[in-house]
Amino acid sequence: MLTFWGRKNEFCDGVSRREFLRVGALGAGAFGLSLADVLRLQAGAPPGGAHGHRDKAVIQIFLPGGPSHLDMYDPKPEAPAEYRGEFKAIGTNVDGVQICELFPRQARIMDKLAIVRSVVGSDGDHAAWQFMTGYPRKARRPALGSIVSKLRSDARSPMPAYVALNRMNEEDPQYLGSAHRPFTPSGPGLENLSLVREVDLDRLRTRRSLLAAFDTLRRDVDSTGAMEGMDEFTKKAFDMISSGAVRQAFDASKEDPKTVDSYGKEGKRFLLARRLVEAGVKVVTLSIGGWDTHEGNFKTLRRQLPQVDSAVASLVEDLHMRGLDRDVAVVMWGEFGRTPKINGSAGRDHWPQVMSALVAGGGLRMGQAIGATDARAERAIARPVTQENIIATLYHVLGIDPAETLTNEAGRPTHILDDRRAIPELIG
Repeated sequence: MLTFWGRKNEFCDGVSRREFLRVGALGAGAFGLSLADVLRLQAGAPPGGAHGHRDKAVIQIFLPGGPSHLDMYDPKPEAPAEYRGEFKAIGTNVDGVQICELFPRQARIMDKLAIVRSVVGSDGDHAAWQFMTGYPRKARRPALGSIVSKLRSDARSPMPAYVALNRMNEEDPQYLGSAHRPFTPSGPGLENLSLVREVDLDRLRTRRSLLAAFDTLRRDVDSTGAMEGMDEFTKKAFDMISSGAVRQAFDASKEDPKTVDSYGKEGKRFLLARRLVEAGVKVVTLSIGGWDTHEGNFKTLRRQLPQVDSAVASLVEDLHMRGLDRDVAVVMWGEFGRTPKINGSAGRDHWPQVMSALVAGGGLRMGQAIGATDARAERAIARPVTQENIIATLYHVLGIDPAETLTNEAGRPTHILDDRRAIPELIG
């Protein structure tokens, strides 16, 4: 397994957050394949057969470090200054719903958004486990994208089912196997999703046959089951190279420059996410910014919140304009909220007691704020919602029954979710 490391980030717990690309070597060196060839043999999902459902997709936007709920979607303009902070609340086009003044574009399209203000149950860790799975770290459950890869992959499509635009360590298939890792187009990976000059399609097919024969031989003596996953990696990787569909989906140069500009400087991944779901990817994950604001909370958010506003509003408007709003759900949240009371460094600390989440599309019921916190945003006082409930709602959009079972590493059937209740206010 080759690992290409990207940009490194650290939060207050000292844990590194790296964007990285993992590439399965697949034993290809035995046939003299170049490094570029090996790099191409990365993949996201094996063929699992279409289930006859209309294509549905989810875009998961992670805010790493824990964003402040008071300074985004749950402002408290009547609270004392040491709680309400520096930002004003503004009205939206939905009566009674206010959000931060740095979200003017979202305010104008609140009828296309839904806010969940009472998300509880965070384990307080700096990690994306609950965002990806609905479970805390110790549960070791597969990421939502990996489960979708397992249950909804289409053998006829050259597109991977699951794409991570900036891969997080928590995007792990666990007991589903390596074939259900996300395709990660970072580092040199995307550039290598094309034929090298001296290899045409006929030669590529020949190499594919040779590699398949070699891997079949290896599988006969493999007792771990890893080769089965590698075989699937290889097949999808060759399909991706030969069709060129993945490279085309990532080529934003075909977009209207005005559309690109509307997403803002930091919004390229949001635009790519829209292009990918439009091309047939079922789950796309991405992250934006750093939200571990123990110091200088307001200085950081004055820079980051307008970036989020442009990217989110453009993505949602784009999905509506293209008729994708009923088929593509968008969700955005982080690990936890931040302390309602501002600390001595003009920052806010960790607050796992409650946080907010943003939801859009998916045919869900928009134009509402679900749940409520107390006058200082310290506790949920109405309609508490867990991360598992949010994930269950995404499975509802995807047409997946979270009561379905998958076989875990101990050989036991395991429900996709234990708490399988979607959020009824969103389902309508």
